Amino acid sequence: MKARVAWVDGKMFVGESGSGHAVVMDGAPEAGGRNLGIRPMEMLLIGMGGCTSFDVVMILEKGRQTITDCVAEIEAERADTDPKVFTKIHVHFVVTGRGLDAGKVERAIALSAEKYCSASIMLGAMATITHDFEIREAP
Repeated sequence: MKARVAWVDGKMFVGESGSGHAVVMDGAPEAGGRNLGIRPMEMLLIGMGGCTSFDVVMILEKGRQTITDCVAEIEAERADTDPKVFTKIHVHFVVTGRGLDAGKVERAIALSAEKYCSASIMLGAMATITHDFEIREAP
């Protein structure tokens, strides 16, 4: 896997993935940025959310659950001093489908957190990560 990050100007950078996708990152105005892109630490949370959501959807589909939506709402706390690492991360899954089995949803989240999601496991080496979920019936 490869990535490239190029400085644009000020505190703005463009990150390019090895698969050919790009994202703009910028700093907060108080740090000299212009607030024209996502913050790098926000990208870490989004990456973790994408990784674990991918796992949960895949596990539920393999478990023959009729899933129509999956949203991971993530809240994090950071250390007060440098390096301002994540200290606590909470992921709240909102899983929508038809006749979903709560036990299977709980198991999918646990498997992602403990075995499959590389991003969660890496961040979990530094931060306490917790999860919960709610199930919504699809119309």
